[in-house]
Amino acid sequence: MMKPRAESEHDIQVALIGDLVGSRRSSDRSQVQQHLVAALAIANEGTTPVQALSPTIGDEFQGVYADVGSALRGSLLVRLALPADVDFRCGIGVGTLEIVGTSEYGHTQDGPAWWAARDAIVEAKRRESGQHKHLRSWFAVSEREHTGGGGADADLVNAFLLCRDELVSRLDARQRRLVLGVLRGTSQKELATSEGISPSAVSQSLRRAGASAIIGATELAGGGAGPRAAREGTAS
Repeated sequence: MMKPRAESEHDIQVALIGDLVGSRRSSDRSQVQQHLVAALAIANEGTTPVQALSPTIGDEFQGVYADVGSALRGSLLVRLALPADVDFRCGIGVGTLEIVGTSEYGHTQDGPAWWAARDAIVEAKRRESGQHKHLRSWFAVSEREHTGGGGADADLVNAFLLCRDELVSRLDARQRRLVLGVLRGTSQKELATSEGISPSAVSQSLRRAGASAIIGATELAGGGAGPRAAREGTAS
C-alpha cells in the first residue's frame, strides 16, 4: 500500500472513506471482500493516489488524493468495478492530514480531512434515506480549510454527485462494464469482443446508459477519461 508522504502531512489533501452497503446480509462475505479488493486495485490503477485505496476495518476502505477530481474518479471506478449487487457509500473530505503515529500497517492518521470525509459519509446516508434514494456519495470541506475546498466548491461538487450517482445507479451490469472499460481506455472494438456483441451494440448501450455524460463530467471535474477514451470518444 502506498504511504502518504511525511512532508505533506500539513498540506491540504482529499481523503476518501468508503463503506460497503448491506454486506453484512451477504451469504458469502469473503467473496464480497474479494470483489472489493479487486475493485480497489482497478481504481488505484486508474488514478494517482497519494495513499492508495485499501480495505481497513470491517466493511470500510480509505485512500488519499491530491485533488478532488482524482478522488471523484477513484470513487466512480470502484463503484463501476464492483458487481451490480455490491454497492458502497462514500464520503470525500478536504483538509489537512496529521500523522499521529506508526504501526505495522504504516502511518496512523487523523485530522480535518478525515473528519470531513466521515461527516460526508454520514450526510450521504442521511440523504439517501430521504428523497435521494440513489445517492451514494457526498463531499465536505473541513471547517479549518478556508481556501475554498482545495479549489472545489462544495455545493457544485455535491450537485455533480447527485446527478452522477443517479445515472450510475440506473446502469445494468453490462453497461457498468462498458462504462468502466471506456474509463480505463479500452476501445469499443475490444469491449465488443469481450462482451460477445458487435461494436454498434456497444455504442448503442453506451448511449442508452448516458455514458457520455458520466465520462464527460468526470473528465471536466479533473478526473480524466483514460488516454485511449480521450482519443476515441465514448459512443461513436
